[in-house]
Amino acid sequence: MTTRIDHFSSPAAAGSGPGTGEVNAWIVGDDEEVIVIDPGPDPAGVLDVVGDREVLAVICTHGHADHVAAALEVAERDEALVALHPKDRSLWREAHPAEPADIEMEDGGIFEVADVELEVIHAPGHTAGSVCLYCEELGVVFTGHAMLAGGPVPHDGEFPDFAEQLTAIGEHLLTLPSETRVLPGHGQETTIGAAEKKFDSWVSAGPASTSPSSLGD
Repeated sequence: MTTRIDHFSSPAAAGSGPGTGEVNAWIVGDDEEVIVIDPGPDPAGVLDVVGDREVLAVICTHGHADHVAAALEVAERDEALVALHPKDRSLWREAHPAEPADIEMEDGGIFEVADVELEVIHAPGHTAGSVCLYCEELGVVFTGHAMLAGGPVPHDGEFPDFAEQLTAIGEHLLTLPSETRVLPGHGQETTIGAAEKKFDSWVSAGPASTSPSSLGD
């Protein structure tokens, strides 16, 4: 069976920051099984896209509430496991104080679904536990809030660690093949090649000159 990527977007939670727009949830799999990446705040909407396929895992690229709010409900239907980097546990608890995530992701970890693999890339900066998921077979990287089409992503109008975020982009994302599709947590997709051409301008602009509304978060 052919592995495909489905998409569902839902309005971001109030207070998520200026220009946030909609949250992108990505569903990777075939006609039998899927992995859900960043389910967002609307479990019913995500499960409607999943349909009768089995949810193997729910992966959260970071712990902010607008991306993890539906994680437990989406996972519960098929008794799937929820994955989160351990450095974002405190953020997770703001949305889910009574129940921890099941899997503590590490850099280089692998998730298998259908006939492809998703490799965990730890990319801190937006949060300490931000990760991306790279699928070589599909030529795609799911970047969460590590990077949007417009650049590094602030939270509530500020960059928690702008330098570390740029370092993660430069060292872990821009080293991927240039044709790799970038599927982010908000906004439109881009490619690694397009991001590479903009990278120097992000560095020179700095956090104070980078508009959150222009980046989509």
